[in-house]
Amino acid sequence: MRYPTDSNHYPLKAIDGLNRQLGDLLDADVMVVIGDLIDGVDDEIRAVVEDLKRQGSLDKLCVVLRTQGGYIEVVERIVGTLRHHFNAVEFIVPNYAYSAGTALVLSGDAIWMNYYSRLGPIDPQIRSVGGRPVPAIGYLARYESILETVKAGNASSAEIALLLEFDQAELYSFDQSRRLAIRLVTEWLTTYKFKHWTWSESLQREVTPDLRRQRATKIATELSDPERWNSHGYGISMDVLRELGLKIDDFNADQQLKHAIEDYYRLLENYLQQLGLTDAIHVYGRLAQVRRRHR
Repeated sequence: MRYPTDSNHYPLKAIDGLNRQLGDLLDADVMVVIGDLIDGVDDEIRAVVEDLKRQGSLDKLCVVLRTQGGYIEVVERIVGTLRHHFNAVEFIVPNYAYSAGTALVLSGDAIWMNYYSRLGPIDPQIRSVGGRPVPAIGYLARYESILETVKAGNASSAEIALLLEFDQAELYSFDQSRRLAIRLVTEWLTTYKFKHWTWSESLQREVTPDLRRQRATKIATELSDPERWNSHGYGISMDVLRELGLKIDDFNADQQLKHAIEDYYRLLENYLQQLGLTDAIHVYGRLAQVRRRHR
């Protein structure tokens, strides 16, 4: 018997096997997305998903996600793509999904985490005039804090000078980004996460569409409050998310599922490190390196 001479064949075959094993447990296709949710990721996800559908996929997709965050506009396109092709979309967070990544996770029908997993405040990045990405809500919070100090007559000359340096056009675009993130998360929670929420245990009554939207708006607003979380990179645990009113499934409760997620994720992560890749997408039979675009 002859064997392939490409050394990449063997780890990829093992990774594909673990992908299929996890998919069988969840009765779903499985896709891993690792890296920043910036320009180019949406294009690559679209290509991967369309190829998956051509090969004959299931109606359910489970996305294993690890990301520091990115742009809410990119996340919106990703959600649109996934929902166009799948009737159900669930997210698995074995490590972390911050900022815009949290917004993406909140578009799921189900969210799988464990005690170690973290989401973050919804503070999507936006490009400043200088071209660098900055957290929109954190930037606005700083401006509003200095502005209140000035209005109260307690500002130092340094704070007044700093206030004058803020670009009003940037501030407007940051405010629009904040509003967009809250609106989208509210819509996604109402439409997907809460669609099977029919009875309120705390209120002891049936759940109406208005109650779903009220709960979704409250969660989106709280997760976008910089005063509560203090840090753009603050990690919000599964228990805290449940306190906010989100149903989170603990994949540690099923040992077979726990091992399937961790084995797959860790082997793929290790393989990417060996290749020197920081951004990649994997589905069964395909490993895609993300080609970033710049606006």
